[in-house]
Amino acid sequence: MNRLKNWNIKGRFFQRKNYIKICVLMLGAVFIQSCEQAKEVNNNKVNIEQGEHPNITKLKQQSAEFTPDIIKLNENVYVAVGYDGSNASMVIGDEGVVIVDALRALGAAENVAGKFREISDKPVKAVVYTHGHADHTGGATAFIGESKDVKVIAREGFKEELQENSPVEAILKIRNGRQFGRGLKAEDVINRGVGPGITSSDRVGEGYIKPNTTFQGELKINLAGIDFELYAADGETNDELFVWIPGFETLFTGDNYYKSFPNLYAIRGSQYRDVKSWGESIQKMASFPVAYLVPGHTRPLSGKDEVHENLTNYSDAILSVFDQTIDAMNKGYSLQQTVDSVRLSDDLIHQPNLQEFYGSVPWGVRSIYLHYVGWFDGNPSNLNPLSGSEEARRIIELAGGEQAMYKQLNDAIATGDYQWGLQLADYLMQTDYQKQSVINSKITLLRALASQQINAPARNYYLSYAYELENSSKG
Repeated sequence: MNRLKNWNIKGRFFQRKNYIKICVLMLGAVFIQSCEQAKEVNNNKVNIEQGEHPNITKLKQQSAEFTPDIIKLNENVYVAVGYDGSNASMVIGDEGVVIVDALRALGAAENVAGKFREISDKPVKAVVYTHGHADHTGGATAFIGESKDVKVIAREGFKEELQENSPVEAILKIRNGRQFGRGLKAEDVINRGVGPGITSSDRVGEGYIKPNTTFQGELKINLAGIDFELYAADGETNDELFVWIPGFETLFTGDNYYKSFPNLYAIRGSQYRDVKSWGESIQKMASFPVAYLVPGHTRPLSGKDEVHENLTNYSDAILSVFDQTIDAMNKGYSLQQTVDSVRLSDDLIHQPNLQEFYGSVPWGVRSIYLHYVGWFDGNPSNLNPLSGSEEARRIIELAGGEQAMYKQLNDAIATGDYQWGLQLADYLMQTDYQKQSVINSKITLLRALASQQINAPARNYYLSYAYELENSSKG
């Protein structure tokens, strides 16, 4: 009995000893793995600090989408890419040619028109505007030349929503310049996400011709001996249309499709872009047997399978953002909670045509939210908030005073916590504490954030605002 008892004691001892060994080994493995992960994170941080951020590399690679080129899609369709901020196309028929979109600057349009005439000297019978944005309409006279009785076709309501018709045109013009980086130095320019970073300023808009033929819903018409089908397609604008040429299996999307996540909200400021209708417009395009797809920006696509896949994942992404946003709102989420909850699925987020070079998922979510419920997010704390200056005073006091917050600001810069630093700078800028130093810190933070952006409008806006602060300081 005693021998059995001794064996039980020894057995328990050895079990405990082995258990301790296993625990030590497991902790060692976890420690080694943690060290490896920390090493990887630190290496990534070093690479980013010492070199170019991967997002900037990707944004630079996107510039290949608008290398100047006249692309022959088939015997009848040619697309000019990269000569201005958008695409212009020529469709050749038996009786003449049809131009789809007309660029922004008359000088750029004259250059492209000359190249088109080297391919075909037939007269222009019609110009089709896919929508009213100035970068698609400003050079029409260059293409028409001496042609007579040219149809200029657009949707009813053409250009009604544009900034030149807005009571806040003055600030929209300033914000437009920031979004597109129009005032940046050449060395700071990469691109605009879906177009070159610098475009022609040669007689901008001087070739615009008003439409003389408009329609609602759809228009089926023979132009230059070719059967065209034009369909209203709300999306980036409320006057958008797409062009389907069944005989050539070619579809022109306007700005409802390009190789980037769509710009569901433009940070320059715009009226609400109907996100649900936008997704449905793309679904309608995908229902056609399209062999050649011509976007309003970036290079065209060829092949029915590739075209269908790109249109399908595009509509899926747009409608997913819309549905997720509406679902979160109906759960009572605040605006920021909604933004934080919406993301593209794993099968969409890495698609080449859904990278956020131009549009942004969070910006789209904010736009949808504000469109349906307005500025109030349902939290009674936000019904009558403190003024900005009063909130800043109290937050600074809570932080231990201006000097303590200024230290936190410098710490944020040193540790790469740039967004937090930017928000701290905004609090301090509402006081007189170290005013120029705080402004300089904000400039540093804006440039730091710009250096990490894959989104061209965000990058351009950060840099443009930094320039403005620098110039105002000099003044």
